[in-house]
Amino acid sequence: MTSPYSRISPDPSREPLRLMTVHAHPDDESSKGAASSARYVAEGAEVMVVTCTGGERGSILNPAMDRPDVLQNLPAVRQAEMARAAEILGVQHRWLGFVDSGLPEGDPKPPLPEGCFALVPLEESTEALVRVVREFRPHVIVTYDENGGYPHPDHIRTHEVSVAAFDAAPDPDRFPDAGEPWQPLKLYYSHGFSKARLVAFSEALKARGLESPYQEWLDNWKDDRPDPGLRVTTKVECGEYFEVRDEALKAHATQIDPTSRWFFTPLDVQREVWPTEDYELVRSLVDSPIPEDDLFAGLRTPAELKAG
Repeated sequence: MTSPYSRISPDPSREPLRLMTVHAHPDDESSKGAASSARYVAEGAEVMVVTCTGGERGSILNPAMDRPDVLQNLPAVRQAEMARAAEILGVQHRWLGFVDSGLPEGDPKPPLPEGCFALVPLEESTEALVRVVREFRPHVIVTYDENGGYPHPDHIRTHEVSVAAFDAAPDPDRFPDAGEPWQPLKLYYSHGFSKARLVAFSEALKARGLESPYQEWLDNWKDDRPDPGLRVTTKVECGEYFEVRDEALKAHATQIDPTSRWFFTPLDVQREVWPTEDYELVRSLVDSPIPEDDLFAGLRTPAELKAG
């Protein structure tokens, strides 16, 4: 695939590699692809996390943090948590500045609140992200698939905004006041718990005489449920950075209970059974045969490839 704006395409052989990951809420960056981000930071790449909303309408999911002082100051608390997680991962961070839509519940579901991220016109939120893309100039962008990873309205909107920004950022006729055009070269969707991964973890725990927290999840996996694992094209080896990922997760103390199933599977088991984070390559302007083991496949210089 070639870009109609190739005259403004980056030359990654002459500058640091840059990765941008786009997420809906603070804590998503630590539960989705955090070990990959930490790995690429350690390798010398520049990594930026963009968070579309402040998580203002999120619930407190850790009982230890379910206190009046936290609830009354939740937006500020979540900002501080995000700053700490970014520090742990070593990434740059940018708030896109939109307001959490919340997760509608009930039957029928209530309407989304006025002014929330999911209801902001797509052109407005796309321009905001294009501005950051043109400033940071990422070679690779990672976001969610069309289902949002799960059907939260902010996750689905994050997908829509990210894809639209990938297409608009290099076009000098789109958002001319949002900075100099920039052509990202690859777009990925991150994929987390595939059925195969759940099975692998569950069987490994049972083989060690441990209880599997995944069996109920598997028992309720409907035959017609989409399996993101079938879409994976790229497996990034990052087991060395699972501790960093977990520390970043724990920084989001309002959202992550350290006794939850996130941390049930020992890290040595995780490294043995599933030492990668998994992605789907959906756009590429460089030659990068599938399957891949690197988000920067096709972009590295000969010297970097030799060193790797």
